[in-house]
Amino acid sequence: MAILSDIILYPIKSCAGIHLQEAVLTHSGLMSEHVFDREWMVVDAQGRFLTQREHPRMALIVPSIKATTLELRAPGMLRLEIELGLPHPQLAPMLEVQVWDDSVRAYDCDDVTATWFSNAIGVPCRLVRFHPDVVRATSTEWTNGTDGTNGIAAATMFADGYPVLIAGSASLDDVNDKLRAAGREALPMNRFRPNLVIGDIGAFEEDYAAFLQFGATVLTPVKPCSRCPIPSVDQATGVPGPDPLDVMHGYRAKPELDGAICFGMNAIVTDGGDERIVVGQDIGFELAF
Repeated sequence: MAILSDIILYPIKSCAGIHLQEAVLTHSGLMSEHVFDREWMVVDAQGRFLTQREHPRMALIVPSIKATTLELRAPGMLRLEIELGLPHPQLAPMLEVQVWDDSVRAYDCDDVTATWFSNAIGVPCRLVRFHPDVVRATSTEWTNGTDGTNGIAAATMFADGYPVLIAGSASLDDVNDKLRAAGREALPMNRFRPNLVIGDIGAFEEDYAAFLQFGATVLTPVKPCSRCPIPSVDQATGVPGPDPLDVMHGYRAKPELDGAICFGMNAIVTDGGDERIVVGQDIGFELAF
């Protein structure tokens, strides 16, 4: 029986994650204490999103959820607290921001927050928050006509393209075996930044899963996750190192993605939703062949 080995929530896109013992699995991704996965995002002066691809120091911005605030810490910085309550929709400043090919409205956080992030990352930037009235639908190219629950198009917040990323712990073991054979150090799972880590399945079986069943909620993998240079970034130091993708290229390149190197599967909720999930619980898991 497959088990849920780890739950990781990333409140701010491309910043550090929070390991949780339990969370709520929603149509828009994970949620804990009313904080959603990738609910916030850092943007440049043109409103375009920033990530660890170009700014690896973002890994050192560490969030934690308090009673009424999201607390942020970074090396050499005083802590910053962001109110969790949504701003007044008629009074809050808004920005049009860009995440990949999508342009969406977002709340603009204040100038103090912008200064804090600019100093922490080392470039002028601002923090924005996903607007609750916005629906950012996932690409239907990979869902094979599969929508979310009740035929509603699956949606996400500021994640790259899909609300949940899953990865198998055996898959990481397999990659690490090959890295060691090449004289390289093994990597922790945080280099690949999944939301859900699945145990007690074979290496890369998540690639071929028909579904994952969490109680009354069904999570359907729809697209392999093509990898960028972020797995080369040490999440504890914010310093890039050897890129594991060169070793992975020999057996993780996916022809259906033009040879992109893949690890993990993007997934959407296709039945149920708003399900409480807990580390260690059994998961219904069925291969598609």
